[in-house]
Amino acid sequence: MSDSAARDRDAAETESAFAHPEVAPDRTAAYGGHPDQVIDFFAPRDGRDGAPLVVVLHGGAWRAPYDRRHLSPFADFLARRGLAVAAVEYRRGGEIPRQGGQGPVAGRWPETFDDVAAAMDALPELAARELPGADVGRTVVTGHSAGGQLALWAAARHVLPRDSPWRLPAPPQWRGVVALAPIGDFTSAVERDVCSGAVRQLLGGAERFEERRAYVDPAALLPTGIATAVVQGTWDLTVPQAVTEAFVEATAKAGEPAGLTLLEGIGHFPLIDPSADACAVVAEEIDQLAW
Repeated sequence: MSDSAARDRDAAETESAFAHPEVAPDRTAAYGGHPDQVIDFFAPRDGRDGAPLVVVLHGGAWRAPYDRRHLSPFADFLARRGLAVAAVEYRRGGEIPRQGGQGPVAGRWPETFDDVAAAMDALPELAARELPGADVGRTVVTGHSAGGQLALWAAARHVLPRDSPWRLPAPPQWRGVVALAPIGDFTSAVERDVCSGAVRQLLGGAERFEERRAYVDPAALLPTGIATAVVQGTWDLTVPQAVTEAFVEATAKAGEPAGLTLLEGIGHFPLIDPSADACAVVAEEIDQLAW
């Protein structure tokens, strides 16, 4: 496929994913005092009790213009399959323009990670209150793109450096993680300038990259002991296949290989587009861990 045809296809896939109307959650609960410290809850549409809980972390290069609302059709899609869903919001970059005035920076250090850690810690209690029929003992965490990085990171908090404020004393009791086109290897992502320098922005610039990478790069935080599945489109122009493969190779070297599902001819956004076949594949991966 020519570069122009690939870009056209990517644009069409992106338009399709963002064409779905926002779906209002059944409940929203705060896990902190900041307006972005909230979690949306979607009850299983079949009304069943004992449904597994799927925690969803949205992507958007950790930048403020992209929030959890663009993932609400995906959350509703999972709820219609009989799953309980918690969609987490967190603080992103945006207050300080990028160099040259070209839009918001990626992420806020340390607030982005403060929030994800706090949300995950609060979730069992909040889910029990807001979705009393959900089985929090069967929790699966999924995330798309930058949200995939956050999902993998959340599963690795017990192996963080000992001086990390986010470190947990033991692994979370989850069924597993399903990472969708995740920014899972920071070195590979920087080499390919994923999302226009987003990784270096997230870590506070090139001078802080190595120091901070040790605390948040999923490829550097292995093994975790948490079952991990990765879904990746082979025509992804946003997070190239090579970035995901670098993460999967790191899991193999750590003696804990992640399952990798490559979707031929699929780009970045069909993975969260309820009208795309790729989204059904993602749901099956989640089901396999959840049930």
